[in-house]
Amino acid sequence: MKQVAQNYRKGSVTLEEVPVPACKKGGLLVATEYSAVSMGTEGMKVREGKMSYLGMARARPDQVKKVLATLQQQGVKATYQKVMNRLDSLTPLGYSVSGRVLEVGAGVSDIRVGQRVACGGAGYANHAAINFVPRNLCVPVPEGVESEHAAFATIGAIAMQGYRQSDMQLGEVACVIGLGLIGQLLVQILQAAGVAVIGVDLQEQRLEQGIKRGVLDAFSPDDPDLGVAVSRYTGGRGVDCVFITAGGASNRPIELAAEVARDRARVVDIGKTSLDLDWNEFYDKELDLRFSRSYGPGRYDPNYEERGIDYPAGYVRWTENRNMQSFLELLDRGAIDLKAVIGEAIEFDDAEAIYQTLATNNDALGLVFHHKAQGDLPRNSDRIVWQNDVGQSSGAAEGGKRLGVIGAGNYCSSMLLPALAADARIELAAVATSSGLTSKNAANKFAFERATADYKSLFEAADIGSVLIATRHASHVPMVCAGLEAGKNVYVEKPLAIDREGLLRVSDTVRASGNDRLVVGFNRRHAPLVRRMKELLPQQPMTVHYRVQAGPLEAGSWYLDPEEGGRFIGEAGHFFDTLNFLTGAQPIAVTATAISPEMRTPEDGENITATVEYADGSVGCLMYLTQGSPKVGKEYIEAHGGGASAVMNDFRSLSVFRGSQRTSSKASTVDKGQKRQMSEWVGAVTGGEAMPISLDEVMTATLATLAAAESARSGVRIVLADYLRA
Repeated sequence: MKQVAQNYRKGSVTLEEVPVPACKKGGLLVATEYSAVSMGTEGMKVREGKMSYLGMARARPDQVKKVLATLQQQGVKATYQKVMNRLDSLTPLGYSVSGRVLEVGAGVSDIRVGQRVACGGAGYANHAAINFVPRNLCVPVPEGVESEHAAFATIGAIAMQGYRQSDMQLGEVACVIGLGLIGQLLVQILQAAGVAVIGVDLQEQRLEQGIKRGVLDAFSPDDPDLGVAVSRYTGGRGVDCVFITAGGASNRPIELAAEVARDRARVVDIGKTSLDLDWNEFYDKELDLRFSRSYGPGRYDPNYEERGIDYPAGYVRWTENRNMQSFLELLDRGAIDLKAVIGEAIEFDDAEAIYQTLATNNDALGLVFHHKAQGDLPRNSDRIVWQNDVGQSSGAAEGGKRLGVIGAGNYCSSMLLPALAADARIELAAVATSSGLTSKNAANKFAFERATADYKSLFEAADIGSVLIATRHASHVPMVCAGLEAGKNVYVEKPLAIDREGLLRVSDTVRASGNDRLVVGFNRRHAPLVRRMKELLPQQPMTVHYRVQAGPLEAGSWYLDPEEGGRFIGEAGHFFDTLNFLTGAQPIAVTATAISPEMRTPEDGENITATVEYADGSVGCLMYLTQGSPKVGKEYIEAHGGGASAVMNDFRSLSVFRGSQRTSSKASTVDKGQKRQMSEWVGAVTGGEAMPISLDEVMTATLATLAAAESARSGVRIVLADYLRA
């Protein structure tokens, strides 16, 4: 199928052939009929893509802060790899479409195959022939609404949410600054609510269109008649509310808002513009500045958008889904007219030419692409698999030489796949992600032979002997078990399992299948400084302290989702495995504590300190922290035993003390062992050698992680042998 994709590094927008996305639980697979082009949002992205790296940094200071934080914790090399991987990737454009349902995911009962729907959401409602969209981002289209117009439901919901933030009442007067697409839709919504409107824009054509839409009058920002008109229409008071739907770096919109507003008026910001407030103006009038966030409540909340958990109407009347519905109902009743706003539909095959002009030409209000009918969705066809032009498969698995990869997120693409692509011993046969564009992107960058959104096909493929799994945590156990049952060599990123039942399922699958070719991505033990520490320390009972300053995550991060195991279970296996590796002993019990529930936020609950007892008398202590300062570095290991001590600081330096002697090592780059880990695993699967980490070690580190989380909850010391089969 075809999809529009942008590459920030190249500054290009192209029409790509990509695999059809997978239909997942809680969502719909939708064949697109029309997709709306947002001149403001997409035009901004296209312009940013043509900037220099310095220009991009100036345009997105929020992203610069994230890069600097990563640089401080992970070093120059890892940060550079991650940033360049993001820039040199195919990213989707579009967020507002209409189409017909091809397939309904599990858990969706109120939408049927063949039904017309309008869909929203960046990353979901893309300019693509077929999209997977979560249920709460889809609304049925009324019979009286044309599909071409329904494609604007998400954009209409943005205007609708701006109106709801204003609390305007029948008979009031509003001023809309910016008569682009959002502004023109907002004008009609306000009129439907009985609000009179004065329009402001720089372009004469848009002023004329505003007049046609029924505004009282329309002016350029510096027209002296604007103030006269505001006084005339409001009895000298000033407007009751000002909506800023303009974009750009100018501060004039917010200055003008303060000028035309009445005493104690509201100012609602919908567009992205400069907001350098004049304190005197806003203080003297006691103006109420409000922001309107996208389509409405639910936006950016993964529980609402991804997991389908709705807000009860009695508590949140207008969610983003209900705003989309409301906009379509206004269209159905004729209260909103889109015909003069969007013009004639453009064939989707001509999308590249349209985007070439979008960066410089923003005269048009609304554009819409028309997509060819998709018909049925056959399985196992070239619509599901995209074939790369990198040579033909031999058709045989050849032991473990031919690799399939499931999941190609930023970590996998920046830290694992570069090492695999450079290793001549392995052949990259196929890559599967739930998004067709993501799998195509990985196939292009790392020369996979084929790309697909159907990960199960990799387990079924006769030409694939090894599988690497780098997906979200809750999916690991079923995928690992499927790979083992299919006789594959399996590498899975941590964690192996997010609960005890999952770990038992893996253990039982190994036993039933007779396949123990499994390893987990515990890369810290492969780091050069950790290896050097083990070499220099005496192999006898020791005490090891491992402090991890993980730092806070953004609100809503899936890492904090209990259904994905939570953050501690997702990451701590790394550190327990390193403790096990350094002591060289068998862990027998774990005792852990977390910050008191009365004193913590949800993420504070991931602050866990765990003590591990070993069979040889060694003791390990893991402090996993999310509250401390990043200035201390992310990871610190201190080990003592047999008259020797060692300190490893953030994979940058190592000091070993024995008596009065000190041995020091410094690393030129932060190396956490990923490259060596990949090399050793490739050697194991292509040469039939033992896995770089034994199955017993993999299971033990995972068991210790789960036991620590349970001990932190219960306050009870947990004996590992008893816990697994309890």
